[in-house]
Amino acid sequence: MRRIQRGFTLIELMIVVAIVGILAAIALPAYEDYTIRSKMSEAEAAIAACKTSVSEYLSSRASMPANETDAGCGTIATKYVASLTVTNGVINAITQNTGASPECTLTLTPTTNGLAVTTWSGSYAACAAKYVPSAFR
Repeated sequence: MRRIQRGFTLIELMIVVAIVGILAAIALPAYEDYTIRSKMSEAEAAIAACKTSVSEYLSSRASMPANETDAGCGTIATKYVASLTVTNGVINAITQNTGASPECTLTLTPTTNGLAVTTWSGSYAACAAKYVPSAFR
């Protein structure tokens, strides 16, 4: 076998290149999924802030807020959140620019007992489950 600089054979270098190629083929899609999921966390944070407002509205007014204005939730679009709406206490966020195709709609639905929200149920629509935060799957 003919040796290349530093004592490696051509076959050994080809094996190393093949291993690096295989690792890159596995790691790149996983990294892309990770970056999309991290962008989804902005929608999750917006919903969490609104969740507090909905709970406070219920406890102080004995009813669910009809919309996001009544609830006191921010409605300004951000880099990764196209819109945030509230309909009778149910919170919806639609994502944008995350890389998920199609973009996700995250929904948080309250379950109440008297003047308190006892549980929140998350769900999603439109996008692949692998992009959705675990609280919404």
